[in-house]
Amino acid sequence: MSFDTASAVAARRADLLLTGGTVMTPNGAERIDVACANGRIVALGDLRLDWSAESTLDITGLHVLPGVIDSQVHFREPGLTHKEDLESGTRGAVLGGVTSVFEMPNTHPLTLWQADLQAKLDAARGRAWCDYAFYIGGSAVNAEQLDSLENLPGCAGVKVFMGSSFGDLLADEDEVLRRILRHGRRRLAVHAEDEARLRERKALVEASGDVRQHHHWRDVKSALRATQRIIGLAAETGRRLHVLHVTTADEIALLAQHKRRVTVEVTPHHLTMHAPDCYERLGSFAQMNPPVREKHHQDALWQAIRDGVVDVIGSDHAPHTREEKARPYPQSPSGMTGVQTLLPLLLDHVNAGRLSLQRLVDLTSAGPARIFGIEGKGRIALGFDADLTLVDLAAQRCIRNDWIASRSGWTPYDGMAITGWPIHTVVRGQVVVRDEELQGTPRGQTSRFLEAPVLA
Repeated sequence: MSFDTASAVAARRADLLLTGGTVMTPNGAERIDVACANGRIVALGDLRLDWSAESTLDITGLHVLPGVIDSQVHFREPGLTHKEDLESGTRGAVLGGVTSVFEMPNTHPLTLWQADLQAKLDAARGRAWCDYAFYIGGSAVNAEQLDSLENLPGCAGVKVFMGSSFGDLLADEDEVLRRILRHGRRRLAVHAEDEARLRERKALVEASGDVRQHHHWRDVKSALRATQRIIGLAAETGRRLHVLHVTTADEIALLAQHKRRVTVEVTPHHLTMHAPDCYERLGSFAQMNPPVREKHHQDALWQAIRDGVVDVIGSDHAPHTREEKARPYPQSPSGMTGVQTLLPLLLDHVNAGRLSLQRLVDLTSAGPARIFGIEGKGRIALGFDADLTLVDLAAQRCIRNDWIASRSGWTPYDGMAITGWPIHTVVRGQVVVRDEELQGTPRGQTSRFLEAPVLA
């Protein structure tokens, strides 16, 4: 605890005092107050008589969650800022109750080297509304340097694309993957689709031009084959894995056998939409990689959440403009907005009885902090960062395109009625969203990691 924070505790004076809410602590839901000073949580309990504060927020009727961490977003900066940038992406994040993000390396230029990472950190400073870190791409060109690159301040870890990428970022050969896996200790995040099979099968959709064939082109075998390969290579090299956006019942059955070293992410769109309905309604605006699949695969993902196989829910926020998405399939790009709707969708699933609030906290806060080793985040406890997401479980809202902060300006959930909504967002003790409205100026900082050097 810093001197300033210790002084605040001794004086029983907070920068921000939250009173009257239900707080989701490691003990479960508790009717307690929360005091924040110098960016951290300094007291929990019945504080109204003994504590004073510069600002007090009466949150009667609301639930206080640990700040939501979205560990997979594509904010497109640098190089693709016509569809998203770090300011608009993080603005959408906090409006949706997200307090930290991990951003992906498939920008222009690719994030492969220290200079690429530093350029993103420089671009985020003074412009990001929430805290942030950036992945380094694992590649044939930097494999031997990854053990030092992954420990740079501001690096969320290494991300490998086994498919659905381009140039130096595509790592689809076993020998390249072995080199990447052997150089580093932190958990390796992977997009597992088999590139060779995708190339072999692309003629199917080039001939039909029918987006309803998207999940048949990028079929179950393409996902399962890649996941089997990377699990085997990771076991051979002794590396921990994090398999992103898992979509199939077949992969879930496999991953359940490897949980000691492999963690699992699923996404809100795979939990909320299913084929063929989504393609009938949305066309290429439902197009994602890996694809949205049939209902029985979605059911398997929900069962995996109930069974504890899933560790994280990330949005895979990957915006494109409406004009780009409206191109004839398969020239239309894969990807959709998601960071701003991640929590509203999950709260709606809570209200529908598919997900408990405690499990939501584990999947979006405690889980990401635990498996990535994020310092000071992921739980409401003394000494932790005062990152807090305050939600009204009974609030009824309708998701609309005009609510979306992304520069792309659309969501596949336009018109969807939701029960449960983020009301206030607090990042390190600063209220950045109050009563659903943005407050102040961007104050996001670089996230710190337990296995990496920290910024001075």
